[in-house]
Amino acid sequence: HRFVQDFVVRGEWRRKERPVLINNWEATDFDFDRRKLLALAKEAAGLGIELFVLDDGWFGKRDDDTSSLGDWTVNEKKLPGGIAGLSSKINDLGLKFGIWVEPEMVSEDSDLYRAHPDWAVSTPGRAPAYGRNQFVLDLTIPEVRSYLVEAMSAVFSQGNVEYVKWDMNRNISDAYSKALPPERQGEFHHRYILGLYEILAELNRRFPGILFESCASGGNRFDLGMLCYMPQTWTSDDTDAYARLTIQGGTSYGYPPSVMGAHVSASPNMQSLRASTIETRFNVAAFGLLGYELDLTMLSPFDKKAIKEQVAFYKEHRALLQFGRFLRVPDRLDAAKTIWAVVSEDGRRAIAGLFRSEEHTSELQSPNT
Repeated sequence: HRFVQDFVVRGEWRRKERPVLINNWEATDFDFDRRKLLALAKEAAGLGIELFVLDDGWFGKRDDDTSSLGDWTVNEKKLPGGIAGLSSKINDLGLKFGIWVEPEMVSEDSDLYRAHPDWAVSTPGRAPAYGRNQFVLDLTIPEVRSYLVEAMSAVFSQGNVEYVKWDMNRNISDAYSKALPPERQGEFHHRYILGLYEILAELNRRFPGILFESCASGGNRFDLGMLCYMPQTWTSDDTDAYARLTIQGGTSYGYPPSVMGAHVSASPNMQSLRASTIETRFNVAAFGLLGYELDLTMLSPFDKKAIKEQVAFYKEHRALLQFGRFLRVPDRLDAAKTIWAVVSEDGRRAIAGLFRSEEHTSELQSPNT
């Protein structure tokens, strides 16, 4: 963990405390306008949240996942005044502003694909395979890399963008590089990632203050290479608190809590349909980089009060929770128990969490009880 924190994570965000965020995705999906976003941001500001993240659907004609990837221009119908206007309003509420992008992908229904179908990864003589209604851009091609650097620079320069969620929502198929001769096609995946690193290095140089979060349909690209350019990673699209005990616990064998994105989402959970209390969802997410991903405008007074207290508690103990020494405490007598702890470097302060992943009736009781 110390190796990741001190030698892998670089730049301005090395050992720097991360803000508590609200992401609008599970609250609105693609269906939003500026009024709805500002209502959500206003609630977030009142609860002590520090960063508002605008997720998918802000560009092109992106009302679902069938179009517009590659066309990184603002949908003025949804966001009159564009990113600059929205970020200014968000800043006026006392919040930082962040934005979602998926630069490595292109939709067939996009101006970019119509202009450069040859930029999509494909095998000559074969129709390319779809994944989530999109193709992968070939980052082994220098012109593609240049386009993405300039397109993303234009987005990040609009308004006061301080956080970027960089997503990648499908696997790479049809692995063939138009920039390599036949005898070097086995290098494709390696050359693709080197191309991605080149893009990220340049964007970090141009925007050293932006907090980048890596995402690949969740945590599918949670690795040391990406952490050199993006100081945190979205751990999983599964935000169910009980599932996250395994997900975050397993991830901790290689990576510290200071690089794990962990959100409190709605109940019942969107992915698992399992219900859990607002306290349980926070207690798990607190052992990571805390965020909220639910419709704050629809919460009960009880849940709003709970979230306000949670955010205040997290801020008070943020340095310890994010950068303390993380421990998994085994309970060999009860495999259903998960015990985590974070301890300060001087050993004088600690926070522990005890969770039960499941419960069985009549467990350990005699037949006569």
